[in-house]
Amino acid sequence: MVAAVRVHELGGPEVLTYEQVEVGEPGPGEIRLKQRASGVNYIDTYFRTGLYPAPRPFILGNEGAGDVTAVGPGVTHVKVGDRVAYVNPLGGYSEERLLPADRAVNLPDAISHTQAAGMMLKGMTAQYLLRRTFKVEKGSTILIHAAAGGVGLIVCQWANLLGATVIGTAGSPEKAELARQHGAHHTILYREEDFAARVKEITRGALCDVVYDGVGKDVFSASLDCLRPLGMYVNFGNASGPVPPFPLLLLTQKGSLFATRPTLNTHIVKRDDLLAISSDLFEVVSSGAVKIPVHHTYKLRDAAQAHRDLEGRKTTGSLVLEP
Repeated sequence: MVAAVRVHELGGPEVLTYEQVEVGEPGPGEIRLKQRASGVNYIDTYFRTGLYPAPRPFILGNEGAGDVTAVGPGVTHVKVGDRVAYVNPLGGYSEERLLPADRAVNLPDAISHTQAAGMMLKGMTAQYLLRRTFKVEKGSTILIHAAAGGVGLIVCQWANLLGATVIGTAGSPEKAELARQHGAHHTILYREEDFAARVKEITRGALCDVVYDGVGKDVFSASLDCLRPLGMYVNFGNASGPVPPFPLLLLTQKGSLFATRPTLNTHIVKRDDLLAISSDLFEVVSSGAVKIPVHHTYKLRDAAQAHRDLEGRKTTGSLVLEP
């Protein structure tokens, strides 16, 4: 038996139950992983509340890192003792877990378990946003909402590395300063300023090539006003609630815009894509060009508090649970 955090009933952070569970031995194509660190992400709150459904009871957590303690039949690309990290399936909030072996990627020596748990979902999300969904290049102008969040701080650094002008929104002067320290050239306090008007001012009317939005409902409409004609709106999260339905004609009226709602899961269905995206991430992190700010670590038993802090906008960077 090992400790884990499970959801039996949907609701607030109080429904997270710290309890003992049976793990078992790995079956064909599986590995058993002793987890050293597990990432906490906003998507975890979607599963906890039922916005994203999962059969109950279930163990939360979409990313983690640890050491392989056993391999099932047919597993050849990892072995006992390997340090690995993963994104999906659910089950990260646990001391040990079974994992499909094809979801595990070997960690370079330069990257710690804690770093990996703080970056697999967020860092690979940044990779597909910047390199696949809209290919950011030198001279691009981007707007990233929640620039001091886990994905935001990585996007700020990576987009800066690619030569883009980075504009970020933040909820406080402290968070704005943090975003600037991580590569944002301009920051906007969205609670105090009209961010669409400020974007127009900052860009001298040229507006942005792309808006990356993990906030959703509260910023959707004004985000479209931040885009140049033929620009792209990319929604990848719902921190304030899902984007409401809207008429496609709105995109015409705003300048023949593109709008998309991608997810990492689609990008990493094929193992070759998983390896390519994670390799790109590992390269920029190992080189030191992109740092993974893990500002908050909690004990596994304190997962509910981590959720309260995350939803209360009290956190910046990555949140990690440790056994």
